[in-house]
Amino acid sequence: MAGYILKRLLSAIPVLLGISVIVFLIMAMIPGDPATAILGSYATPENVEKLNRDLGLDQGLVPRYFIWLGNMLQGDFGRSFALNRPVIDEVLDRFGATLILAGTAFLLCSILGIAAGVVSAARQYGFADKAITFVVLLGISIPSFFLGMMMILIFAVKLRWFPVSGMWPIYGDRNFLVLLDHLAMPAFALAVVATGVIARLARSAMLEVLRQDFIRTARAKGVHERRVIWRHALRAAMVSIIPILGIQAGFVLSGAVYIEMVFQWPGVGRMLVDAILKRDILLVQGGVVFIAACYVMFNIMVDVAQALLDPRIKT
Repeated sequence: MAGYILKRLLSAIPVLLGISVIVFLIMAMIPGDPATAILGSYATPENVEKLNRDLGLDQGLVPRYFIWLGNMLQGDFGRSFALNRPVIDEVLDRFGATLILAGTAFLLCSILGIAAGVVSAARQYGFADKAITFVVLLGISIPSFFLGMMMILIFAVKLRWFPVSGMWPIYGDRNFLVLLDHLAMPAFALAVVATGVIARLARSAMLEVLRQDFIRTARAKGVHERRVIWRHALRAAMVSIIPILGIQAGFVLSGAVYIEMVFQWPGVGRMLVDAILKRDILLVQGGVVFIAACYVMFNIMVDVAQALLDPRIKT
C-alpha cells in the first residue's frame, strides 16, 4: 500500500505542474495592462513601471513563470496588491469557510445519494424507485445558483426561516447553531445536483451487484434481505461508487464559487471572483493552484480508499 500511495503522489506532480502552466498562461493572456488596472487613478507612468517591476511583468513570459513556480515551491505564493497581504495567508483564511460549505455539501450528497441509490435499486420498478428517479432527475435539471436564489426568495425573504446571506450575523453570538442556520441553504443548494448524480450511478452499481452469484447464495442461505442489501451488496458496490464520490467532490468544490457569490459566503470562491475583477494576478494564480492541489490530494485519498476495498486495484 505504501508503494501504491507513493506512486499516486508522484503521478500528481505533472498534473499540478500542468495546472500551474494553464493558470499562468490564462492570466498572462488577459488583455490590457494589469499594472494600470490595479493602480486605477494612480496609474502614472512611474507607478506603472514600478508595479510592473514588482510583479515581474517587465520580464519575458517563460522567466516569469519559473520565478513564480520557484517561489511557490518555497512556500511563497506572492503578495496580493489589492489586499496588501501574503497570498497564502488570504487563501488559508478563506479556505476554512469554503471547507465548511463544500464539506457539508459533500457529506449531504454522499449520504443522501448513496441511500437513494440503494433504496431505488432494492425496490427496482416499484413506487420508491419511480419517486426517487423523478426527484433525482428534477434535482439534476435545476442549476444550483438558480435553486439558491429561489431558496433565498422563499425561505429567507418570504418565510424568514433562514438568514439571507453570509456565514455569521453582523451582531450577536457566533456559535455552532448560528453557523448551521447560515449554512443550511447554501449547503443544500450546492449538494442537490451532486446528490442526483451519485444516486443514479449508485443505483446502477447496486443493480449490477445484486445480480451476482454471491447475493443469490446469501439469499438462499436465508440471510435477511436488509442485511443482504446494506452489508453485502453495498460493500461490493462501494468499489464502483467511491470513484464517483471523488469526481463529485471536485464538482462540489468548483460549484462553491458561484454558491458563495449567491449567498455572499466568505470563502475562496468569492475571493477569486473579487481578485479577478481587481486583476489581482498573484492572488488568482495562488488561489487556483491551492484549490487544485487540495482536489488532487482528495482524489489520491479516494484511490487509496478504493484500493483498500479492492486490493486488485493496486496491481
